[in-house]
Order: sequence, then structure tokens, then C-alpha cells
Amino acid sequence: MANAEHGGRPGKSLVGAPETVRARLRALRVGLWAVAAILAVRQVAAVLSTPKADRLTDLETWVGPNGVLHVKGSLYDSTRFTGTPLGGLVLKPLTRSAEQALGWGWTFGTLLLVVALGLVAARALPPPVSRRTSLLAAPVAVSLLMLSLPVRNALYLGQTSIIPVLLVLLGCFVVRGERVCGVLIGLAAALQPTVLLFAPLLWFTGRRRAAASTGATFAALTALAWAAMPHDSNTYWVHHLAGVGLGKDADDLANQSLHGALLRFGLTGPLEVGLFLALGAAVAVVGLRRAVRHARDGQLLLAVAVTGCVAVAVSPTTWQHQVLWVLLALVGRVGRKASDRYVWPVAVVLVMTLPARMMLPDMPVLQPLRDNVVLVAALVAAAVVPFLSRTSAYYRAPVPADHAAPVPTRWRRVPLLPSGRVLDRTNLLLELLLIRVGYSAYQQVRLAATGGTNSGGRAAAEHHGEQILAVERFLHLDVERWVNHSVVQVPFLRDFFDFYYQSFHFGIPLTVLAVLYVRRPADHRWARSALGFATLLALVGFWLYPLAPPRLMPGLGVIDTVHGAQDFSKPDYGTLTELTNQYAAMPSLHFGWSLWCGVVIAVLAPRWWMKALGLLHPLLTLSSIVATGNHWVLDAGGGAAVVAAGFGLTYLLTGPRSRTPVEPVGTGVEPPVRAVGRAGRTRG
Repeated sequence: MANAEHGGRPGKSLVGAPETVRARLRALRVGLWAVAAILAVRQVAAVLSTPKADRLTDLETWVGPNGVLHVKGSLYDSTRFTGTPLGGLVLKPLTRSAEQALGWGWTFGTLLLVVALGLVAARALPPPVSRRTSLLAAPVAVSLLMLSLPVRNALYLGQTSIIPVLLVLLGCFVVRGERVCGVLIGLAAALQPTVLLFAPLLWFTGRRRAAASTGATFAALTALAWAAMPHDSNTYWVHHLAGVGLGKDADDLANQSLHGALLRFGLTGPLEVGLFLALGAAVAVVGLRRAVRHARDGQLLLAVAVTGCVAVAVSPTTWQHQVLWVLLALVGRVGRKASDRYVWPVAVVLVMTLPARMMLPDMPVLQPLRDNVVLVAALVAAAVVPFLSRTSAYYRAPVPADHAAPVPTRWRRVPLLPSGRVLDRTNLLLELLLIRVGYSAYQQVRLAATGGTNSGGRAAAEHHGEQILAVERFLHLDVERWVNHSVVQVPFLRDFFDFYYQSFHFGIPLTVLAVLYVRRPADHRWARSALGFATLLALVGFWLYPLAPPRLMPGLGVIDTVHGAQDFSKPDYGTLTELTNQYAAMPSLHFGWSLWCGVVIAVLAPRWWMKALGLLHPLLTLSSIVATGNHWVLDAGGGAAVVAAGFGLTYLLTGPRSRTPVEPVGTGVEPPVRAVGRAGRTRG
């Protein structure tokens, strides 16, 4: 939200702007609100289209014969109700309406709360905020909330966890008067006890009446619930220690608190309790001191977010629907360079919108981090990230990225991307995050593409295989069986091509990207954009045209040199059967990525023998994919087509590649092209 202003170019006022600029801004605003509306409809449809027994599962337990609303037993008989006694007391009058229209009423009510939360958060952005940002922040905030895992989880389960966050924001940014502010935050604390951490924030920032009102409201409402429901209050506050033990087991992955993490690390008993209390106290002290400093600096929304992140960490149980505070932390500004400004907000958005398995690979060494990724984000926001003060010279004007001289657009209706041709090196952390998430999305789309390993998809893929074979016979390119059988008869060649097919597909592209990142930053941006476009287009091909490779064509007689002989009625490729789509053959990304490597090396390598080695890679890859029976010859043509389109789209949207020399490493000397680029004496 606030990071819309984080670029290296200061925001411009719209006063006196041409009518075309204002019209574009209006159109952009309408478009963003349309996106938010589409996301809202999608979330509602996802909830209401789920079978009744599988949706709003937490809320449904409250209206059962022994649930909260009927009150024919304890709230916590099943331990599935994790709210406070006050929450159950408030829900009592809703018995009849909840039974009649629970799904619709609760879902749309929660949706309205999310919209209100986004509007309040957008209004609370710390100054200075341009008019453009203020107009666009609200739909962006609502869209991010709709995409976030906490909101999706709350909608799916029927939880009230959005209400405490909204009450705190209303108390801090909307209502007038400290007492009213304290009443709202006290009510939020009565629903989610760790919200009491906002009382010290209010006290140390000079709002002592609000802090006192928070404590008094919390005590009064808790006492009211105790008087009305003494048995349940005793169960919650004494037997279960403010909700500990309710819901899932405390060591479940959904519990993203320090207590849950310590239990998952195998600590139990007094040692775990003592360590949790010590770590929780340290996080609370450090986090609240930082929050007070941000509030005094005029960044109250960031202070609220940091305090909420502390609450996430120190609560005994913090379920997924209760971690919405972390998303608010993206308003903090981090980094002196413009290229660094997007790392923190992008990381927060990814953590809060994507499953942990998409953020980090499934490796044993990374499992502790992956299992606690939300907790780590909360701890980092609360105690580690060096958010900039508004008094910093870099808060409004970070060191700008170095751009090449501008070039004209290719066509009037297809403008260049606004970032232009940047010469600076991208932030490594951001680059790694995007690579990991992009590859995870690639895996998911490829696996879900039409024509998976189900029988119907296999039939369509085999039919398309017959079409490809017919075209190749017409063009006299049907050499797959001959090449495959010739290679099988030479063990050395068979082993070589099997190894080449399995080993170089990822290694060489990643190596090329790494070398370009270190030695040729501007060319790295150009090359990785072309690779991204090519991969995206290939996914469209996988989806629209499932194709059986030669090794999976019954009757063709091609030998699967990598996986061995297979039963075509029930193919089994070990873990690959579950992890990838066996019928995503057109276009061949094995060849496409190798061709991308060859083109990039041939264009950028300083020596002729390097260029030759680069061009040898796609030739060997083509030989390996045909020899192993994994692709048709025409699949390589498809791979070449998407790579050509990738370079074409990059040229169309960003302009020609900047002619940059190799940047000296470690010399501190700026390449001559930077000075030329600034002066605008070259078009690249």
C-alpha cells in the first residue's frame, strides 16, 4: 500500500495534470476495484460452493445441539470452539438467524468487514501520500486482503478473527476521543486476549486514557462473560490457560507462535514453558519499543502492525486466521536504494498469500523454516527489519535506479513498460523469491494442465500424438524411433543422453542467470524477462494441447531409456507420476530453455569458443530429448517458437537490449555506459 510510493521517482501531484492523465488514473482505479470485486466474488463462491459439511466448520459447531448458540452444554465440550466466553455470549442472540442463513449471512458479513478493513488501512497510510496513492491504495488493500491466507481461512472456517484487527484500526484511526478508542481496543482484547499488548503502545505514546480504557473495557467484558457463563469462563481462563489446548494440538503446523514452534522442535515440559516465556518477553520488549518509536515518528499504522506481529509471536496459540497483522507490516519502508524497496513488501505478500511449500523447496535442511515461515515473518517484522524513519533522507527519495537512455515505443498502442531499461543489479533476495515462487507456480500449472495421467487426458494426449506423427511423416521428420533404437544399441550413448537429459535442464539456465547477475546486471534483466515470457507461453501450450511423448505412444515401439519399460494401461514413473504431468510435451521446455541459453551465450559471450559451446548445448539437448523418447522433433520447434516469442515480447515491452560492457567487479569504477545513459547520448 504505502510502497506504491517507494520507487526512485517521487510521486507527482495530479493538480494541473492533463485530462488524459486524470482519465487514465480513473480507469486504473476502476480496474483495480473491478479486480477486488472479482476476488471477493471468487472467495464467496469458493465458500458457498463447498459442501455444507466441509465449509464454515468452526462456526457450524457453534450451532449444533450442544454448541454455543443453543447453550445446552459447555462451549468447550468439543474443544473446537476456540473463542473467548464473551464471543460465545455475543453469539447467543444469533441462534435463529444463524440456523436459517448461516452460510450466506456470515460469509457476506465477513466480506463487508474485509472491505472496511481495507478502506481503513488505506486511509491510515503514513504521510506524505500523494493523491494518486490515496486513490489507488484502497482497492489494492482490499485485493491483498482477499488474497491473503488469513482472510481465506476465516471465510472458509467461519472465524471472527478479522473483527479484532478492524476494531483496533477503528480505534486508532477513525474514532475521536481516547476513551472510545480504548473501548474498541478493549472489546478486541476481550475477543482476542493478546490484543492487550496495544495498551502499552497507547500508554507510552501519550494516550494514557485510551490505555486505561482498554484495560477497563477488557476487564468489564470478561467479568460480564464470567457472570453469565461461569463454567465456560473457568474452562477457558483457568483450565485451558486463555485458550491453550482448544482447537488443534498446540504443536500443529497451523499454530504459528513461539509456543507452537518450540513444541515442533521437540521441547516439552518446564523447559519449553520457561524458554517460551523468556523468548516471548524478549520479543515483546523489543517489538513494543520499536512500535513506540514508529508511532512517535508518525507511522502509526506501522506501529500497529509491529505490535500485532508481537502478539502473533507471544500468543500460546496463533492459528492461521489470526495472523493478519503480518500483512499490515508491508507499509514499512526498507532500503536506501529504489531497487531494494520492493523486497520487503513482496516478501510479506508472498508469505501471506502462498502456501509455505511454494515459498521454500521441500528440503530437510529448510523444513524448520518452511514449517514456521509466518512466525519468522512476524518475528522479523517485530524485531529485525530496519524500517526507515520519516526523518531519513531516503524515506521519500531512495537512491534511484540507473536507467538507459529512453527509446521510442514500437507501436503507439503498445507502450513500453514504465520501468524502462534499468541498468542496476536487481535485489538478490527479491530475485530468488520470484524465481522460487515462479517455478512453484510453473509446477502447479503444469501438473494441473488438461491431459494429466487420468485416462481421459491420456486418450486426448495420445490422439494428439498421432496428429504430430502424421505431420512429421508428411514432412519426413519422423526419426524418433530410429534415433531411439540406434542409441539404445550403444550403451555409452544411451548413458550419456540419459544423464544429459536429467542433469542439464535446470543447471545451465540457473548458471547463466547467476553469471549475468554478477557480471552483466542490465543483460540479466533482459535475459530473464525473455525466459519468463517463454515459460509462460509454454504453460499455455501444455494446457491447450496435451501431448503424449513418443515413449508413451502405444504401438510405436519407442524405448523409455530413462524410466524403463512401462505398462501403458497404468503408467508408473515413481514420484514423477505425482509431481509432474507426463503429457506436457508440446512445446519442449527442455529444448526451449537450452535454446535460450544458447542465444544468450552467443550474444553476450566475449570469446568465439564460448559462443560455440553455448550453441552446442541446444544441439545436445535436442539429441537427448529425441534419443530418450521424451519428445517429438516438432516439440523442439514449439520450444523454439516460445523462446522467439519471449525475446520478441521483451523487445516490444522494454525496448532493445542495452549495449553494456562487462561491469568491473570490486573496482568501484562505474562503467562508462552509465554516464552515457544518464546524459542520454545513446539509445542502446
